[in-house]
Amino acid sequence: MTHTYDYPRPAVTTDVVLFTIDAERLRVLLVRRGGDPFRGCWAFPGGFIELDEDLIDGARRELAEETGVTGVYLEQLYTFGTPNRDPRGRVISVVYYALAPEGRVSVRAGSDAAAVQWFPVNELPPLAFDHDEILAMAKVRLATKLGYSTIALQSMPEKFTLSELQSVYEVVLGRTIDKRNFRKRMLAVGSIEPCQAWLRRGNHRPARLYRATSPEVVDWTARAGL
Repeated sequence: MTHTYDYPRPAVTTDVVLFTIDAERLRVLLVRRGGDPFRGCWAFPGGFIELDEDLIDGARRELAEETGVTGVYLEQLYTFGTPNRDPRGRVISVVYYALAPEGRVSVRAGSDAAAVQWFPVNELPPLAFDHDEILAMAKVRLATKLGYSTIALQSMPEKFTLSELQSVYEVVLGRTIDKRNFRKRMLAVGSIEPCQAWLRRGNHRPARLYRATSPEVVDWTARAGL
């Protein structure tokens, strides 16, 4: 059956803010746009939703097509719908964000992306559309989620030390955390467990290795309290 509508329908897109931590710096993945508008400018991976597609599926598809990244946990951030945010017309964007494992996500430019690159969040090129506003909100949300979820574990390898995990918190929060307090609270949350293995580096004391109890799940009820 064909339907008619009394009101014009806006277009809907998804964008993905993908963070990682490399060399103790918070970085974000950007693509150089290969087409208009903002040709040659940097932006977040994203694009228009297909009519028969769920929002999260569209976000995953665009991320894979433009950057080659798959298999990362995505959470919805916010819906951006200022009328003049896109010069092509009325476009509403549903934005997702994620924290990807360091060194375990390979990227390649594809689809309509001319290039793809990780940038330190404090050293970004000019961004297209309203992506400056989107990034600001994503950074705040990521830092907030660290306090009551296990999202930080999404950035860790299969086995890691507590010092390595603490470094993730400190990079995202932008401040130093008390070591003893951090270890006590992380072990109390129950989202990690010790391995029967130790990490030895030079003449330093061996460090106990840990792993996530449920690495494929982000638990929003956890309370790190940091």
